[in-house]
Amino acid sequence: MHDNISKILLIYTGGTIGMIKDYETGALKAFNFDELLQNIPELKHLEHSIETVSFEEPIDSSNMNPEYYLKIAEIIEENYEMYDGFVVLHGSDTMAYSASALSFMLENLNKPIIYTGSQLPIGDLRTDAKENLITSIQLAGLKKNGKSVIREVGLYFEYKLYRANRTSKVNASHFEAFASPNYPPLAESGVELQVYEATLKRIHGRKKFFIHKELDNNIIIIKLFPGINEKTLSYFINLDSLKGIVLETYGSGNACNEKWFTDIIKQAIKKGIKVINVTQCVGGSVIMGHYETSTKLKSLGVVSGKDMTTEAAVAKLMYLIPKNLSSKVFKTIFETSLRGEMS
Repeated sequence: MHDNISKILLIYTGGTIGMIKDYETGALKAFNFDELLQNIPELKHLEHSIETVSFEEPIDSSNMNPEYYLKIAEIIEENYEMYDGFVVLHGSDTMAYSASALSFMLENLNKPIIYTGSQLPIGDLRTDAKENLITSIQLAGLKKNGKSVIREVGLYFEYKLYRANRTSKVNASHFEAFASPNYPPLAESGVELQVYEATLKRIHGRKKFFIHKELDNNIIIIKLFPGINEKTLSYFINLDSLKGIVLETYGSGNACNEKWFTDIIKQAIKKGIKVINVTQCVGGSVIMGHYETSTKLKSLGVVSGKDMTTEAAVAKLMYLIPKNLSSKVFKTIFETSLRGEMS
């Protein structure tokens, strides 16, 4: 095969991109994946060689969970040596969670994994599916001197490629459904495909690729709001199975500093529950100790999520809990960028 022609594997998990309308009921249903390719004859003009694999039963991304993350990771693992790049077709609703999880599960990744989907079904007259799919394949196939240009998990939507673990879905009705508020795009599609090499993940050395298969989902997200009460919070903290909390705080990591609240957080940490502080704001970072209302959290041993998205914090927590690290080591590793998920 020519040096700059790539072999791409499309992995279809489900989602709007592969849906057609049942005109009798008006509902969207998954259709034969081979028909997806027939709906986009332009794919035949791409220089890359494309093969496809599909979940036996495509799922709505609202039903996505860690078992499916593992399924996607294992498909990549089984085919890693045979392909130059992978495109994962996925429903947009939970795509940022799924793609963030994959970024942690795949160790020593040296090839592109591009997540994409669409807001409108492929058969729709005004669909965004064609552009998203075609450009994702082109990005996954990009090579320079015979080597893949992108070597990380990306998310491509509406003319922009983002680092996957920096994204959040921000709009349910616009084509521009995703944003990466704390990290610039890796590439943009205009008249030409522009790759911003300075923002790409640097790969040092050639270590063997492998996947982390254990994720622990005994975690919850608690979004603070004025009026959150002691009884409700205590209930969650006292769940026997709970191992981690992503605490969505105000502004730069601030929380109510009433005694009952700090006592509950203290109790959780004493029980070995990992508590991560991320901001509710769309952009910006947690800076614990910046205000008096976050100083107490810092002294209790709450872990700073810095400028991570909630989606990335959830993924990193699921990935790190099974490693049974001491609190000190866990905090150090969580507050260190492993996959470019924090600045």
